[in-house]
Amino acid sequence: MDLNKKFPDKRVVITGAGSGLGRALALEFARKKWRIAIAEINDERAKETAVMACKAGGTAITIHCDVTKPEDLDNVLKKLLQEWQGVDILINNAGVASAGWFEKIPLEKWDWIIGLNTNSIIHGCRSFIPYFKERKSGYIVNVASNAGIASLPEMASYNATKAAAISLTETLRIELAASNIGVSVVCPTFFKTNLMDQFSSPDERQRKLADTFFGHATVTSEKVARHTIESIEKNRFYVITQKDGRNIWRMKRFAPELYFKVFGMVYKTGFFDKHLVKLLKVLNTVG
Repeated sequence: MDLNKKFPDKRVVITGAGSGLGRALALEFARKKWRIAIAEINDERAKETAVMACKAGGTAITIHCDVTKPEDLDNVLKKLLQEWQGVDILINNAGVASAGWFEKIPLEKWDWIIGLNTNSIIHGCRSFIPYFKERKSGYIVNVASNAGIASLPEMASYNATKAAAISLTETLRIELAASNIGVSVVCPTFFKTNLMDQFSSPDERQRKLADTFFGHATVTSEKVARHTIESIEKNRFYVITQKDGRNIWRMKRFAPELYFKVFGMVYKTGFFDKHLVKLLKVLNTVG
């Protein structure tokens, strides 16, 4: 579908659009002459994105929003009804990264990441779904991660929240079909972004590993953003930009025992630390 024909009012709201993938999405929509609402807790970054979006050809407003507070998402919708008389696409993008051995992750860090990566999506969807259902139109994009599929070691809290995001979105894809509401989930692997800004781990080793993986990423947030919008236009559910992510998805779905055997051996032998980047590069050349 042509997005501009499907949604002629061209209104999108993006949480966490002050930086990273959220900002890249805002700028891609701006180039299509859309109106972008930047729902962001960091007001300074939100204003920066708004200025960039206007220069790119769009129209932008900023709305202060703490995605861990359901009342803030209710307020975002209220303001959009006042400013634009509605909204067409909701992108639940806000999130953080973490790592650590399961037993070493403090309980407060579990609460922290669940609040930002899982509850934020719940809050956004609960606020906007009744409105979309009433109109029998709309689109929801939830940004998860390939971590929710791959479940690599030493990433339990992050994996769990992203797996929850995927499962929630799968449920909504079926539930909302009768209401003419499209639903997609974004599951990128490592790409160039600022996700490490709020990275949390009880061990410096995991930070170094994450820095290595992100540092070797060749795909940009702009590419993921473009692929996301192309996927919305095609009403595609899984948005997996990189080949390594698609191959991991296929392997785990069609040969799960082999998947766990291979990655278990990779981790047990210490290959994970030294050569996982090389393994991911190989997976990026297949298919």
